[in-house]
Amino acid sequence: MATGSSEPKSRYRQYLEVVTGSLEEKKRWRQYKARIKELPENYRTAVEAMERYLMHFGPGDGADAASMFEDLADLFEQSAADGTPIREIFGEDPVEFVEAFVQNYSVGRWISREQERFTSAIDRAAGENTVKDDRTV
Repeated sequence: MATGSSEPKSRYRQYLEVVTGSLEEKKRWRQYKARIKELPENYRTAVEAMERYLMHFGPGDGADAASMFEDLADLFEQSAADGTPIREIFGEDPVEFVEAFVQNYSVGRWISREQERFTSAIDRAAGENTVKDDRTV
């Protein structure tokens, strides 16, 4: 079956993806890792450090995460091509940089959902109602 085909997935592939996750997302991940492997050592080290951080605090959704990592590869490939120093990419506070970067991918970010759920629960426990999208939560 060709990628992007309008053919329905076989029953076997549907079952396999339920068990292992999307095969397309796995392909995108392997492509990302191959791109990172080609970076100069200092850029690769920085990307791998950021990748570890993002695995804990980045988007939980597979498609959103795949897009984020592809954008990360784009950023570092371009920076390496331009000879941009690592410190110039991250600035003085790498955590601030990565948090600003991850904010572009908030859909599916599990920590944001949990923060909202926690805040909402405390508001309810305190007897306060919060309004979200014109309805009471």
